[in-house]
Amino acid sequence: MTQAPRNVEVRLKLPLLEIAGNWEPNDAERRAAWELYVELITRVSVVPLRADEGLLREALTSLYSLFGTTREILRRHGPDIAEPKRNGQYNFGFLAVAMLNYGVRPLLAAWHPALEDWESRRPADRSRRDHERAWDRAPELRAALNDTRLVLTAYAGLLAAACGVPNLLGAYPGARG
Repeated sequence: MTQAPRNVEVRLKLPLLEIAGNWEPNDAERRAAWELYVELITRVSVVPLRADEGLLREALTSLYSLFGTTREILRRHGPDIAEPKRNGQYNFGFLAVAMLNYGVRPLLAAWHPALEDWESRRPADRSRRDHERAWDRAPELRAALNDTRLVLTAYAGLLAAACGVPNLLGAYPGARG
């Protein structure tokens, strides 16, 4: 395992919750953090989605898949990644679940049904891309995706720090906060 810091400062501003304190990750937490970090930095979750790129449905689907991925990481690494810490310090389990419930879920709960409603009105002769771009709420959803991207970028930075690796977000132009 790489030389990682013993203590990581946690400062995350989520839409409905602010998390601030310390985290002393154990080896199991570092391995789990690496897995989640790789998932975050290789998705639209931290890469800006410009107005002329991609489909909003694909972005929401990618974010939704973080739930399954995170659940699998939590199951695979077991209770060692959610062990209680001294002085109320955070653990990977809490941070991962908070990311999903406060960082991703509000976006999906609001926008998945709205987009689904719009998609159900697509004429047969219009492409998914053209129909999505004609949606008057598309810019609003793109802005919401960007807000979530900023939250997940902060998470990615925290996970990189816990693993003792440089933040790889620099590999994506414009991906840093």
